[in-house]
Amino acid sequence: MSIPQSGGGPIEHRDQLAQYLADGCKPKEAWRIGTEHEKFGYCKDTLLPLPYEGERSIRVMLEGLRDRHNWTPVEEGGKLIGLEKDGANISLEPGGQLELSGAPVETIHETCDEVNTHLKQVKDVADEIGVGWIGLGAAPVWTHEQMDLMPKGRYKLMNDYMTKVGTMGRVMMRRTCTVQVNLDFGSEADMVKKMRVALALQPVATALFANSPFFEGKPNGHKSWRSRVWRDLDGARTGMLPFVFEDGFGFERWVDYALDVPMYFVYRDGQYIDALGMSFRDFMEGKLPALPGETPTLSDWADHLTTAFPEARMKKFIEMRGADGGPWRRLCALPAFWVGLMYDQNALDAAWDLVKGWTAEQRDALRIAASLHGLQAEVDGIKMHDIAHEAVMLSDMGLRARRRTGAGGLVPDETHFLNALKESIESGKVPADELLEDYHGKWGGDLDRIYAEYSY
Repeated sequence: MSIPQSGGGPIEHRDQLAQYLADGCKPKEAWRIGTEHEKFGYCKDTLLPLPYEGERSIRVMLEGLRDRHNWTPVEEGGKLIGLEKDGANISLEPGGQLELSGAPVETIHETCDEVNTHLKQVKDVADEIGVGWIGLGAAPVWTHEQMDLMPKGRYKLMNDYMTKVGTMGRVMMRRTCTVQVNLDFGSEADMVKKMRVALALQPVATALFANSPFFEGKPNGHKSWRSRVWRDLDGARTGMLPFVFEDGFGFERWVDYALDVPMYFVYRDGQYIDALGMSFRDFMEGKLPALPGETPTLSDWADHLTTAFPEARMKKFIEMRGADGGPWRRLCALPAFWVGLMYDQNALDAAWDLVKGWTAEQRDALRIAASLHGLQAEVDGIKMHDIAHEAVMLSDMGLRARRRTGAGGLVPDETHFLNALKESIESGKVPADELLEDYHGKWGGDLDRIYAEYSY
């Protein structure tokens, strides 16, 4: 979940809302890659999730990272709730999932180095206190009651509101993990094409990275339960956004959408003020009941944009949101997949040609089928395996064209980060398939085995 935004002055005209988004446009040489990934922590002896407080806890993990590895603390209400260093931050998801939001970097090589360093630092602290960390799309065994809600004002408000919309909001908050990548755009037209390709191909990412076939101790019938959870969270702020594919889509149309997303909160002086279900349109007119007579700032607008959760999200950059959390190789593979498609014009154009004929109904159906069946999904003759193969090959082409070397020039490009995905396409198996094979095979139905075999 995003941290409070800052630095924006009063909103005097609606035009400022679209201009805020347009200000994200950057020349190609300034495009960067920001990778975010979440993971579950647990006590190695009990296999139970980490509480916030205690000898083995989230707080102790954060303190250890702060003290051993020179991270700067972030506090809220006197509680340590995050860390910052060198453009990156470590934050807490609602159920104690630890998230690294990486610094903006130029290459996948740098992203993967950052991920590797982070996981080593986490393991350094965790090993000393008997804690493990695992990358999965959903908690495989734990119940809602076993997972603490982290002490962040935003989460308390959301936790209460989630009982009023959908049925799985609180499941999402406590018991799911994802890996995401944030990418730049050069112009409004570039943003439009990237958003369309991003949304259309999120089901492919969901299929390739599907890694949550278990829930509450048994198979759940889905390859990506995390994706299933997001489909029944809050229809006003999730989904595949068919309007993005309509003529005239651009920054102004995103403003219209975001203004209609119900508010969660307003952040003032370190406090989250309840604005649940209220309208940002009313806020613009000084009519927000929570803050009568007050008009919003651009920081409020930036905060509000973080409360929309579609499969691809626009702020001053585009977030790819369709993938389950997973093992180390796939933490590097996700940014590689999307950078190859998005940061080379020929690959982006070819990706659009691949998906532009799909209807809104087909895109929605592919999203559902991906969560159920992974690479075996099929909708109206559109075979997920075939589309995934094409998408990965286009990404490979885009990464080759980038020619971003690594290891002091010894590695010619970034294509090897796609190897995990190429292996899945060759075998037809994604991580969820391998987990289910282990569960029904060598584990003999003992899901506790997942922790020893799949932790970082």
